[in-house]
Amino acid sequence: MEEKEIKLMKGNEAIAHAAIRCGADGYFGYPITPQSEIIETLALLKPWETTGMVVLQAESEVASINMLYGGAGAGKRVLTSSSSPGIALMQEGISYMAGAELPGVIVNVQRGGPGLGTIQPSQSDYNQATRGGGNGDYNVIVLAPNSVQEMADFVDLAFTLAFKYRNPAMILSDGVIGQMMEKVVLPPQKPRRTEAEILRECPWATTGRSRHRAPNIITSLELMPEVMEQKNLHLQAKYRQIKANETRCELTKCDDADYLVVAFGSAARIAEKSMEVARAHNIRLGLFRPITLWPFPEKELQNAAAGKKGILVAEINAGQMVQDVSLAVGSNIPVAHFGRLGGIVPDPEEIVNALKTKLIDNE
Repeated sequence: MEEKEIKLMKGNEAIAHAAIRCGADGYFGYPITPQSEIIETLALLKPWETTGMVVLQAESEVASINMLYGGAGAGKRVLTSSSSPGIALMQEGISYMAGAELPGVIVNVQRGGPGLGTIQPSQSDYNQATRGGGNGDYNVIVLAPNSVQEMADFVDLAFTLAFKYRNPAMILSDGVIGQMMEKVVLPPQKPRRTEAEILRECPWATTGRSRHRAPNIITSLELMPEVMEQKNLHLQAKYRQIKANETRCELTKCDDADYLVVAFGSAARIAEKSMEVARAHNIRLGLFRPITLWPFPEKELQNAAAGKKGILVAEINAGQMVQDVSLAVGSNIPVAHFGRLGGIVPDPEEIVNALKTKLIDNE
């Protein structure tokens, strides 16, 4: 049996190690706090000498996402990373990739905003990520890790989902998970795909080999509105398929709970401790953690919320996921929000106090 390789590292470093090990063909990015360790770690590891993976610091975030578009158009496994203001600059390119049905992985290690804001952690890019932050009707698959281990695991998962559905996938992390250090089991090294394997997996790709087929054309542009409508209808059908098949969540002590706290990413780590504090005071609190933020696990939350007295949505923002929670459970269960802003991370006792103030004391 192969011995597992366990290392202590930051979440950002885990992204870099996992990208190499899952057989990525290329990374294109630009430094920005608090995610710069991703490109720094890739530079230190020098995968171009071992696996042949390209690592390139682009001149900007706009350049990075368009390099991703080009690599994805050739069927390559490519990724980029940035933090909130940089991801904002990438939105046009992400929309183009969704419109052209190109797979690629985008990592967002969120920081506080709006604007340049602060370098401290936040979760205030939830709406941007889950609603399609660029122009047009589209969605990006969004995974929310809450540990360094999941930072590593979700790289390969994001690539798998991106290629399965020919759609961009985002790992939506934040400065807490990106900077924290934990033990992580790294995945085994996968070889990069051969050109023949790329041709089999991606018959749509612009590989330059078209002697025995019609040329592949990749674009998000269509001047005929009737044709563009059909393309949009095709995309909407694909998004419904993703919603039906790819929701993921984690439930902790929800069966016997009177109340639920719903939280993702680093807020879910804090909420897990809040659950312990609440139960020590005879408040039966359960934790529902969405792992896919899009598609949001609506049915799973509906089932978990059945018979509960109330739901507290804990986020490091002004209240963004609370809308999805309210839509999922309807008007029969009280839903309240608690969040901190400006890069301030709440402590577990704050969440418990908010539960008492906003839900329990109002019964």
